[in-house]
Order: sequence, then C-alpha cells, then structure tokens
Amino acid sequence: MNGKQLKNSILQWAIQGKLVPQDPNDEPASVLLERIREEKARLVKEKKIKKDKNESIIYRGEDNSYYEKFLGTGEVKCIDEEIPFEIPASWKWERVGNIFFVTKLAGFEYTKFFTKEALSASNPVPIVRAQNVRMGFFEENKNEAISEMLSSQLERSSLNKKCLLMTFIGAGIGDTCIFPAERKNHLAPNVAKIEPFDDSISLDYAVFALMSPCGQKGVNAIKKSTAQPSLSMETIRKLLIPIPSLREQICISLKLSEALPLVERYSKVQEEQNQLNTEIQYLLKKSILQEAIQGKLVPQIAEERTAKELLEQIQLEKLKLFKEGKLKKSALTDSVIYKGDDNKYYERLNGQIVEIELPFEYPNSWAILRLKDICQLIDGEKRNGKGICLDAKFLRGKSSATIIEKGRFVYAGDNIILVDGENSGEVFTVPQNGYMGSTFKHLWLSSAIWKPYILTFILFYKEELRNSKRGAAIPHLNKDLFYNLPIGIPPIEEQKRIAKRIEQLFQLLK
Repeated sequence: MNGKQLKNSILQWAIQGKLVPQDPNDEPASVLLERIREEKARLVKEKKIKKDKNESIIYRGEDNSYYEKFLGTGEVKCIDEEIPFEIPASWKWERVGNIFFVTKLAGFEYTKFFTKEALSASNPVPIVRAQNVRMGFFEENKNEAISEMLSSQLERSSLNKKCLLMTFIGAGIGDTCIFPAERKNHLAPNVAKIEPFDDSISLDYAVFALMSPCGQKGVNAIKKSTAQPSLSMETIRKLLIPIPSLREQICISLKLSEALPLVERYSKVQEEQNQLNTEIQYLLKKSILQEAIQGKLVPQIAEERTAKELLEQIQLEKLKLFKEGKLKKSALTDSVIYKGDDNKYYERLNGQIVEIELPFEYPNSWAILRLKDICQLIDGEKRNGKGICLDAKFLRGKSSATIIEKGRFVYAGDNIILVDGENSGEVFTVPQNGYMGSTFKHLWLSSAIWKPYILTFILFYKEELRNSKRGAAIPHLNKDLFYNLPIGIPPIEEQKRIAKRIEQLFQLLK
C-alpha cells in the first residue's frame, strides 16, 4: 500500500465512524443539523442570505432506505444509489449546501485588477488562485494582489474569516483546504468559498471529509467526463458527507492530525525507496549492457571462429542497397579498426592510418567498426494514401492512432529512431504498417548483424545520445556522435547468445 492509498484508507475509516469510538452521551447529529437549519432561517429572515430553494433533509425510512425531502416543494425521493456506505446510527448524511454557504467570485471578470503592482500599494490584498489551494493546505499568493478598496467593493468574494476553499476549474479541481484567515485575501475566478452557517461544524473535520474518497466521489465523476473539468457551485453544494456530533468531529480531527503527518513521512520514505530502487535497476541494466558490448557477458567459443567473415557480407549488402537507391554513397565508406602488435588500436580510413582510443578492450575474435558501417538513418519510403501516423505518443501507448494521407512509409517490424526532441536516440519497433512521425528516421540495420544485438548497443548509449543533442529550439540527434560510435562485432552466434542473456537478466530485474 502506497502513501496515498494509506492516507485514503485512514480518511475513509474516519468518516465511516471507525477511527474513534462513539459516545452514546453525545448530542446526535440530527439535533446539530436542526440547529443549523434554524440559523439559516434566521439569516434569511434578516436578509443576510437568500432562501435556499434546494434545501433538503436526508433521513432513513422504516424500510431502511435513504430518502431526501426538499423543504421548498415537499418532494421526497429515494437516494440509496448515492449513499456509499453505512454510518453509525447517531450520524447523518448531509449535502454540503445544507450546512455551508458556497460562493465564488461575484459579477464580471476581475482578473485584470489582479496585478503585481498592487503589492506595492497600501494594504494590498493577496488573491487566492487555484495554485494556492492544495489538498489539505493553503499557500498565500505572494506575487499578485488587488487593492483594499476594490476588495471591499467585492465583499462577497473577499476572505476575512476562517472557511474552506475548493478549486473548481482545471486539473486540480476538488483540492480543498482551510483558509486560515491570518490576513485578508480575495478569491480569484477559479476558487470557491465554503463558509459554515454557524460553529456546529468543525472546519477541520469538514476538510478531512471533503478530502476523503467519499468527499471526492462527485469531483472524480466530473474529472472523467470532460477534457477541461470544472465544478459548478451546484455540484459542490450537492456533495455528500457524513456528519457526527461536534465532539466526535473534534476527536476525529485530532486523531487525523496525529496520524496523517506520519503517513506523509511514510510516503516520503517510500518515494525515496522507490527512487533508489529505480536508480539501482537502471545502474544494473547499464552494467549488464556494458558487460555485453565488451564481450564479458557470455564466454567466447573458439568453434564460432571470428567476426571478420561478416565484414564482407556487410559491404556487399550496402553496395546492393546503394545501387537500388536506398543508401547514399557516403554509406559505402568503411573504416577499418584493428589492434597493432603494440596492443594499441588504429583506424585506417581513406588510405590514412591513425592511432585511436577506444572505450573498451574487445575480444580478439571480434571485429571493430563504426556504427555507421552497419547502421544508417534514412527517410523511409515516400507514399500517398491513408495510413496511421506512428508518432511517439502512439508508439508509447499513450494515444490512439490518427489517420493521415501521406508521409514516409515504414513496415511492421522496421525500427525507427527519434531524431528530434528531448528523447532523441530512442528506438521503437514499428507495430504495424504506417507513416512514421516527422521527428523520426528509419533505422536501417545490416542483416548480417543480429538486430537485437545492435539495438542493445544503441540502448547502452541512449543517455549519452540524449545528453549530446544539438540545437536550441528543437534539440535533435547528434548524428556525428551516433555514426562514429565504435561497436565491437562478435560472431553471429555469440551475438544471439548475448541478446538472449540480456533478455533473461532484464526479466529478473522486473
């Protein structure tokens, strides 16, 4: 169970009446709610608030079903499908709007008055935006404010006493906290104010109830239904929370205030452990790949001879593809890397021999090439006609396929590599025929080399390729670095054994 799950479980126990014992001597919640209704009626009579047309009473009938009676019309309806769980007999289910006054920024849009300049004026009033309201805690806006005069004119949306706040627009909708009223603030257009009608409801208990899975149930339904989720004030008013006696509300709040900081500590330790595990796994995989491309992961077998016989196959294949127009002439230039009698490495290119430094020592049975000798970045077949767009989001399984009319066509089983963007150097195997995205190149790999072995090599250098991108606005793959990477080539059977062993070890790390 992770920290978030544990926190939700504790909140759920609390609002189900399972966190602290009930005291039969406590005033039942029905009396508490009746007192709130009387206070609302007084405020309506004094014209301090408008009459709530949707005010209701929730009760349990003799048939054990839950009913809601609307006081304005007398209508009664069964709401069993809305009740998520049973609560103690002395508790009551209640709508937020029956026990709180819910409001938002009044009138037309006042965003233009929310300025940084107001901070330097006398008595600036900080504004409360969605980013200032986090689940369970409030963070004052130190960057924007409005004048005291304007805030006084917009009294309905000013914040000058302790209340609840809830974001109702955007990805963070439903985040709820207590406004501490340490100084006056003012609502922005994406935060609702939830004020109690009297002191019969503990704000500490109420914020915990609204943070719980039960309190967030209506919010989550909205989140799933629209691309840009938002809560209406009516939706907030209809949220259901269970209400115990005031004494029990206070007891629950105190117990949660003790428990939740421990959960936060547990969550932080768990995150650190998960991060450590991720880093260890990454380093283990990196070590396995490094052992593989150095020839240390599996033993060499003398009967498999050497890789030199592969070199002629590679050259013949490239010549054939050049004649077919599939490779450029520059791809035919091969470098020859060898170890001299002095145990130093040399490279012969265009008739010149130079001493070079290689990152590793390689087995004597291996050939040493540059990556460009067995791997080329090509555009792919240009074609017209409908086909799916193989962009990065689709290939990672994060979006559905879109259909386009033309592009660079690749076939199922081909390999394509990102050459533009932050993840340049990432390789994908094409799952089905289609057009590769504009940020890709087709990755041609020599058929004389076991494909999984080459992909292992590229995977080992993925971070180096990612960290050496060129370009400022849209970074792209450093092709010079990519093509000039030295790669050790074992005999074909050893390549297969290396790839199989890597697969086995990676499975153990899952």
